[in-house]
Amino acid sequence: MIKPNDARPTLLLVDDEATNLQVLRHILQDDYRLLFAKDGEKALELAFREQPDLVLLDVMMPGMTGYEVCTTLKQTASTAGIPVIFVTALADTADEARGFDVGAVDYITKPVSPLIVKARVRTHLSLVRVDELKQTRLQIVQRLGLAAEYKDNETGLHVIRMSHYSRVLALAAGFSETAADDLLNAAPMHDVGKIGIPDAILQKNGKLDDAEWDVMRNHAQIGAEIIGEHESGLLRMARSIALTHHEKWDGSGYPNGLRGEEIPLEGRIVAIADVFDALTSVRPYKSAWTVEDTLALIQRESGRHFDPQLVELFIEQMPAILEIKARWAEH
Repeated sequence: MIKPNDARPTLLLVDDEATNLQVLRHILQDDYRLLFAKDGEKALELAFREQPDLVLLDVMMPGMTGYEVCTTLKQTASTAGIPVIFVTALADTADEARGFDVGAVDYITKPVSPLIVKARVRTHLSLVRVDELKQTRLQIVQRLGLAAEYKDNETGLHVIRMSHYSRVLALAAGFSETAADDLLNAAPMHDVGKIGIPDAILQKNGKLDDAEWDVMRNHAQIGAEIIGEHESGLLRMARSIALTHHEKWDGSGYPNGLRGEEIPLEGRIVAIADVFDALTSVRPYKSAWTVEDTLALIQRESGRHFDPQLVELFIEQMPAILEIKARWAEH
């Protein structure tokens, strides 16, 4: 019986032969909570109710086959992320290929080796934990970006649009899909430092005076301090963007007066995406500019505010940019 306070990972073992379940139980019982099913219908019932961390699944069973069980698990939102390892006497490569086709992460043939079973289970549970950690970090980044929006007079749609604009431009500039996705997810934190700016300045209707602008410019450094130092990954990119997206190609930006390629590429990309969306959107203090007028300004500022090569790439990507603008339009 499973103890309510048992914090070990939960495995669902599925096989129509009691002897096979006993073998797996002896291999795994010391390290995991175990659930047992002798047919596909019971396996699905347990999987939906108990949400196990991993499923070890036989293929040849009466009623539903293991392939059918796996397919159902993968087509159901609540169980799609649970890794499935087939444990079967079917040793043909075609059977193995079919197992991977229906969504399994691994395939172990009987008779099983205890060392192999333990190693495969441990490996795939570790991969799940890594993915969960990445998702948690992403959620933290997104929530911090949302917190900044509560302090600002810009909408959440601004953050969505400019993030997608940034991804399109990053791909055009040579980023890999993974790096472009990191930029998409890091860009919403570009103005997180506005959390530290007084409301009287941040929400002022009208232009800021020189003293107020001095305070406002602090948000780039504040944002970098909130995100903190990181050696690599999403948060490192988020910090870089927060700190550098107001730097200018000619060195007249802030907070550090960086010039040209001294400015990280992600900061240069977000600078264009942020300005394009800010100008083409309605704000309490201004009307929306037309796309044509906005692009004219961006071209005038090429080599001054913006990286000239990125300006060219951005204009080349305008069909994709306008599609994003329409998809996430203000209502």
